[in-house]
Amino acid sequence: MKTKTMVHCFMYFLVIVGAVQPLSTQSFFGLSTLLNFGKGIGWNPYCLTFECCTSAWIPANVTQLELQLVDKVHGQHLVVDTVVRTIYNHVNNPNPSKALVLSFHGWTGSGKNFVSQIISENLYTYGMKSNFVHFFIATLNFPHASRTTEYKDQLIRKITAAVRKCERSLFIFDEIHEMEPGLLDTLKPFTDYHKDIDGLDFRKAIFIFLSNTGGSEIVELAYNHWKEGRDRKTLALTDVENVLQAGAYDSAGGLQHAALISRFLVDAYIPFLPMERSHVKDCIRDYMRLKGMVPDETLVNKVIYKLQYFPEETEVYSMSGCKRVAQKTDLVLSLTKRAKNEL
Repeated sequence: MKTKTMVHCFMYFLVIVGAVQPLSTQSFFGLSTLLNFGKGIGWNPYCLTFECCTSAWIPANVTQLELQLVDKVHGQHLVVDTVVRTIYNHVNNPNPSKALVLSFHGWTGSGKNFVSQIISENLYTYGMKSNFVHFFIATLNFPHASRTTEYKDQLIRKITAAVRKCERSLFIFDEIHEMEPGLLDTLKPFTDYHKDIDGLDFRKAIFIFLSNTGGSEIVELAYNHWKEGRDRKTLALTDVENVLQAGAYDSAGGLQHAALISRFLVDAYIPFLPMERSHVKDCIRDYMRLKGMVPDETLVNKVIYKLQYFPEETEVYSMSGCKRVAQKTDLVLSLTKRAKNEL
């Protein structure tokens, strides 16, 4: 560590000197010697400035991940517990037996994309903008059923190239329910128990699938739980996981009859529960804080009443989860400001 620190300091010194005046011959040869020395100790000066597949750029801060999930993801205890546990075990294992595969299920607005973003931000310095994070949207990247074979070839090339560049790559697939069946079977070799595929090791990679599949089953289970007067947090992953696995396998979409399921390569099926009013209120307060405001409960309630809820007889859950919170909050703030100006 001391050696690397000394090298860093000397490197910065040369950069500063070079910025003030042209490098002398001695400085040039000193820099050349430094670069060769860096290579000898396994240190690449390129990585001081540019993203590399190293712990400096992939800190995998699971402690911070847990703190952010607890603080920002409301009403999703099963998500927080399972995501933290599985990712912690994977990134802290220097020799995992296979790539980590997580399948997120739930209706729109329940937080699937939001959680994926938080994961990327805590695993990678550049988060979703990292060169090692790869995001695919079914309707954008794989829109035509007639080109499924072509898409399979593209996926193989992209995933292979990504892992060749960095073994700790993250792949996120959104709108899995919109994919053609069979497309994701392309991923089977990369997610199976193989130590080597054409000279590459895919076992340190992470694959996350986002899908609406199973949303109705999750809502039904949660609602029955609520009607029985039971605390939402008493729902266990085992209460939902088998239902999600069977539903994903049988329902139309990218996981229908997928080998990833039949070969038990998905490590966790994670349910995103429907959002109750109290959870949506937490999202509204978060958005107000993001705008530099102190949450105003009167305004929070005004936003709540501008959203739609179901089922009709009880209106327990938000139809859009927290997805429309920003839009509706901005509307309420705008109307409130206009009313004040008219006084």
